[in-house]
Amino acid sequence: MKRAVMASWRGFRRYECSWFRHISLVDPMNIRSRLALIACTFVLALLLAPMVAVAQGATGVGFRAITIQDPVGGGTMPGYVFYPASAKAGAVTWRGPYELHATADAPAIAGAKPLVVISHGHSGSALGHHDLAVYLASHGFVVATLQHPRDNFLDDSGDGHAEVMIGRPIQVKATISMLLDDPHWKLLIDPERIGVAGFSNGGYTSLLLVGAVPQFTRFIDYCRAHPDDPGICGHVKEVVAKLAKQGLTATQMLTSMQGELHHWGSTDDPRIKAAFAMAPQSLVFDKAGLASINRPVLLYYGQDDEVLRPKYNVLHIAPLIKTLAGVTMIPKAGHYVFLSPCSPALAKDAPGICKDPQGVDRVAVHREINARALAFFRKSLGMTTH
Repeated sequence: MKRAVMASWRGFRRYECSWFRHISLVDPMNIRSRLALIACTFVLALLLAPMVAVAQGATGVGFRAITIQDPVGGGTMPGYVFYPASAKAGAVTWRGPYELHATADAPAIAGAKPLVVISHGHSGSALGHHDLAVYLASHGFVVATLQHPRDNFLDDSGDGHAEVMIGRPIQVKATISMLLDDPHWKLLIDPERIGVAGFSNGGYTSLLLVGAVPQFTRFIDYCRAHPDDPGICGHVKEVVAKLAKQGLTATQMLTSMQGELHHWGSTDDPRIKAAFAMAPQSLVFDKAGLASINRPVLLYYGQDDEVLRPKYNVLHIAPLIKTLAGVTMIPKAGHYVFLSPCSPALAKDAPGICKDPQGVDRVAVHREINARALAFFRKSLGMTTH
């Protein structure tokens, strides 16, 4: 970080203030040039202040495994909580193939902090975005993750069913409630400052939690128009074939699921004040379904996303969100660039989600994503200092 600050200083002096070379500062009568130099220095200080604050504000990070009751399926959900700790910054702990820059069960730094809950994508893991969790925690946030039942790397049998499409936001709400009710965690969390982050199906989940309302039959409309999309329509074809054996149509099934939208309660959670959605599955939202979002939303996507085509997902919803805080494209990137950079072991076991297109540096991309998420949540949750 110090090198980044110094590089910015050198770059600013070289490009933004290079015109001073053509002004004589030796002439004591050249008052305007002196004032201009003072102004340039002042602007530079303002530009570098956030970077210096980040460099100075990072702490060690602790983490602890948690178990959450699943109000949808009736079982339990594994997860983790990451938090600012008095442990040594940069300490490494391994959990399976995941290299966590955090210390297990380290003593927490006292005081109520903002909470961010991370919702993973289809077939994902509670540790799939561990670098984002650690980064936010090192800058003053409590971060919770959970593993959604029947939509994780061990079991993704619920994809496309109500337990997942409607149950996901209910499970995030249950995670928040559990933490706020827990005698240990509630002392570390400010209930008035809660955000959500999500990737892919988790991005979809995040949008529901801030008020979006899906229209599930849009899957059918989309696949009629784009039958060549294997990421979405390949699965729809499988579902249609299974339903046909039961004497049902996809329209009947999705219409029935629409009627279950409030089966487990509202999918909106007013406790959540902001949503950070990465490559969200969002073709199921129309203008009316997005009109009810009334909290800040920041969108990210990969230019060459091969799973959720940007034109019909993130770029479809961006102009329809009244509270949009911004939308950022990662050039040349595919869908899985938002997963944490892979360890050698994970890259060997799951190359499909670990390999990026030529010219895409996932480590560098995540430095940008993490910093942008931090700035977004700091602003939207009213966190001015760490």
